[in-house]
Amino acid sequence: MKFIRMSKNCDLKIFVFHYKPGPVISLGKEYIPMWAGKNNSTIHTGLDGDDTGDHISHKNKYYSELTGIYWAWKNSSSDIVGSCHYRRYFTNVQEPFPYRLKRIVYYLLGLNKKRYGLIYTNNIGFWKNKIVTQNEICEILKDYDAIMPLRRKFKYSLEEHYRRYHDIDDIKLVKVILKEFSPAYVSSFDQLMNQKRLFANNMFLLKKETFEALMEWLFHILFEIEKKIDLNNYKDYQERIFGFLSERLITLWFYHNKINYKELPLIYFKRLKKSGIFTKLASRF
Repeated sequence: MKFIRMSKNCDLKIFVFHYKPGPVISLGKEYIPMWAGKNNSTIHTGLDGDDTGDHISHKNKYYSELTGIYWAWKNSSSDIVGSCHYRRYFTNVQEPFPYRLKRIVYYLLGLNKKRYGLIYTNNIGFWKNKIVTQNEICEILKDYDAIMPLRRKFKYSLEEHYRRYHDIDDIKLVKVILKEFSPAYVSSFDQLMNQKRLFANNMFLLKKETFEALMEWLFHILFEIEKKIDLNNYKDYQERIFGFLSERLITLWFYHNKINYKELPLIYFKRLKKSGIFTKLASRF
């Protein structure tokens, strides 16, 4: 894929996806909080929903934050489009020394692979100002077409990891669909499934042309997969099947197309995972 030059004006929208209503961390105007899966809810909230215009909000149970990403693709326009989560954000600063010392503890506890590229913290006040800014993003994308999270490190190959935690038949079906609709990707898919690195969480910061190309390909493949499966067979955590598959497919798309990208670590606000604490803390910022 050819390198895409930035325009002089850096128009940027980063969608911060929430799975339910709640207060948000106040950031720059480029950060847009969105309720992914709002699906015509009558709950009054300050969050924009992904259920207007061309949308798939009703599929959120199976697509997770992808319903919000789909909405951004179909209903918004900017030079750069970003996807992050209410508790996960990109950062362009070096991890402070005390946090790097924690990596030693992670290693001793066997968590070094799981937490690679993630800065786990409860300190919102300190880290809020270290979330990547519009100026930093625009400067990086002068030389790259995409900013992606540091790839997760797995103990097993991507295929074996999926086999252990999900239904391996999903991966077999992905290959069938690729053979039919994107045969050029099959060899890359086989190679990737034997590797141990993955772009997790469906997070990215992409130039418009890169975003459009990825979305067109990704949702075509996902919708074809959806036609071939019975969603009633997926329960609880496994219902998020298309969120899991899209992580593999996005990694595949970048791998196959040799996209020019830069990896950045993610800040993970641990306490925001608990909705009660989330409400209490976020209201301060």
